[in-house]
Amino acid sequence: MTQSTPEAGKGPAGIGQEATVPVPAAASGGPVSHAIFRLARLHRMFAGQLLRRIGLHPGQELVMMHLWELGPQRQTDLVRLMDSDAATMTRTVRRLEQAGFVRRRPSPTDKRASLIEPTAASHALRRQVEQVWSHLEDLSTAGLSDEERTAALHTLERLEQNLVRAAAEGGDAGAAAGAAGAAGTGGAA
Repeated sequence: MTQSTPEAGKGPAGIGQEATVPVPAAASGGPVSHAIFRLARLHRMFAGQLLRRIGLHPGQELVMMHLWELGPQRQTDLVRLMDSDAATMTRTVRRLEQAGFVRRRPSPTDKRASLIEPTAASHALRRQVEQVWSHLEDLSTAGLSDEERTAALHTLERLEQNLVRAAAEGGDAGAAAGAAGAAGTGGAA
């Protein structure tokens, strides 16, 4: 069983709201990271529940959003747009195809590629996806003022920019953690 500090699970500035998952002592050096983990887990859970009602799984709706907005796309373009990997996108497209929401057709400009395009059935689904996202937004931001919503969005964007910058700079998180651990033990491994 994990132990947490007396302050673990408390909201910012001592608001006193309990976290849904206790913060283990080992995570005390990363309370924001732990909060992001908890938030992402809950957000994905609610998204999954809402999307299942309309026949989708989390992530599939994002692929559909891009296809509805941009029209037919090569699978490699979807990988880039979603910042995904080829294997995951292959599975996602295959499942959407089996559900009747997308179809493949040969690319008129590249004989090796096919285009993924939304079907009429997926266009009928669009309004439901938009409603799911609006409902998920309302659940996530309930009780926040417009100013608080704007501030939360700004903070999340900054956090994302920080990680994008670290990835672009080739920051090796594993090496940094290992170096910090070695420094804390006097360099003995």
